[in-house]
Amino acid sequence: MKTNRYSYPNGLNWVLILAIALGVCFRLINLDRKVYWHDEVYTSMRAAGYTRGAIDQEIFQNKVIPASELQKFQQIKPGSTPADTVRSLEAEDPQHPPLYFLMARAWMGAFGGSILASRMLPALLSLLSLPLMYLLAMELFSARLVALLATALLALSPFDVLFAQTARQYGLLATAVIGSSWLLLRALRLRSPLDWIFYALSVAIGLYTHPFYALTMVTHGFCVLLFGLLGCGEPAAEREKTAPLRPALDISSDRLIRPRSIRWRWLLEYAIANAAALLLYAPWIAVLKANTNRALATTDWARVQVGIDYLLKLWTLTFSSLFFDLDFGFENPLTLLVRLPFIALILAAVVAIYRFTPRTTWIVVLKSIFIPFLLLALPDLIMGGKRSAVSRYLISSFPGIQLAVAFLLAIGLGSGKQIWRWVLAIVFAASIVSCGTSAMAETWWNKDLSYSNAEVAQMINAEVPADSAGLTAASPSTLVLSDIGDDYTNTGDLISLSYRLQSNVRLYLVKQPPDLNPLVNEAHVLVFRPSVAIRQAISQRGWQLEMISRPGRLWRLKQ
Repeated sequence: MKTNRYSYPNGLNWVLILAIALGVCFRLINLDRKVYWHDEVYTSMRAAGYTRGAIDQEIFQNKVIPASELQKFQQIKPGSTPADTVRSLEAEDPQHPPLYFLMARAWMGAFGGSILASRMLPALLSLLSLPLMYLLAMELFSARLVALLATALLALSPFDVLFAQTARQYGLLATAVIGSSWLLLRALRLRSPLDWIFYALSVAIGLYTHPFYALTMVTHGFCVLLFGLLGCGEPAAEREKTAPLRPALDISSDRLIRPRSIRWRWLLEYAIANAAALLLYAPWIAVLKANTNRALATTDWARVQVGIDYLLKLWTLTFSSLFFDLDFGFENPLTLLVRLPFIALILAAVVAIYRFTPRTTWIVVLKSIFIPFLLLALPDLIMGGKRSAVSRYLISSFPGIQLAVAFLLAIGLGSGKQIWRWVLAIVFAASIVSCGTSAMAETWWNKDLSYSNAEVAQMINAEVPADSAGLTAASPSTLVLSDIGDDYTNTGDLISLSYRLQSNVRLYLVKQPPDLNPLVNEAHVLVFRPSVAIRQAISQRGWQLEMISRPGRLWRLKQ
């Protein structure tokens, strides 16, 4: 494949810079539009210093409370300290390290606990990933075009934009994955003690951000081991392989080439850096060890048995969402069909990386794609489960895909063929349309069990009586019945609803056994996600439930 350094479209660099700027805008607009879902509620709850157990004990007491009263659990608990945030995680959610939650607490103290404020933090943290992606691409390819393309693809990625606007640690995780990968390559190239210190700190930050950063650690270790064992980057073989590309992309076969003795020193230096990072992470390792059963119980849902067809479908949706993310319905064949071209683009990029880059480059890129994925997918295929079907668990794989696609587009554009300009235009258009559509939506697929909460809140608000002038009256006649739920998830979703419910909506939150006597004189009662115990108590009284929203699990009580 021949390339020409002068065949790039005029003004392409400015187009890419504009695309990056547009991606920044998408991260910062309409931050408070989408429903504040269950997991985000728990972020604020734990950052504020509350435990779910204490909240449950306070609110599920067979008493009526205003919906707005639940909002107090989304503000810093009076008299609490950052230690309470750590203790909340340690006691109930030990699989989540405390770094992001402590950052969220400090942010909440400075800017409040509104949806806009809570989501601004992850959005800003995600912006750090953009310059780091540029630096990582330059380290791998020594080509400004590839670096700009990779940064633009990350900036406009519908998946990355979506999770950058989610009050969880995923924006910080993506930044840690990209940043630590760049720091590792820099440390291997320069072999400066300061660079290894920075790398060790980045690993510690990754570990304190999310447990699945460990997938990136495994990838880094595997790459460094291969560098030492395989004699990566031998000049004779690699120069011939990359010669056609070097004039256009300046891909140097000499990157990371060192005598074998130095390659083995890489292993030692890498091991010392990781030992230092693990030493910094040791306090939370002790927490995990002491609360292993609790951590496993909290993630039981990821071990639910699913079929291979389900996994294949979710893998397709997940990887294509890096470039295109419009949902036509989970069971609609069109949802998959329109994504297949993007899967083909990813596969072509993987082949191009392997064929046309030095061994050191394709080892880093391809291993970063496949190792995190296989570490999750193989247990699912062998033992059962759906860990690899959870898109946010695969964040460690995504930068490698974006780098590979950026390289493929760069060599395509360098060939001077018009079709590659169309491919780039289609990819950017798909991403922009996806991000634009998502920006205007009140819910999206990542809201999971809270997906229908926006609709449920609208339905509940519509039940509130109005006076003769058509204005909402402060009437006590509309009440929502609920309890903790059979799966103990109602706490988060009731608080999620409280962000959108009108001020005069009341909640009747019951404990077990439920006391339904106060409902006898209530004219308008809605029931949200009733447990089996509530259903049985309603049935024993001869009352009935009328379905209002099946997806939202909302009923009307008929006495």
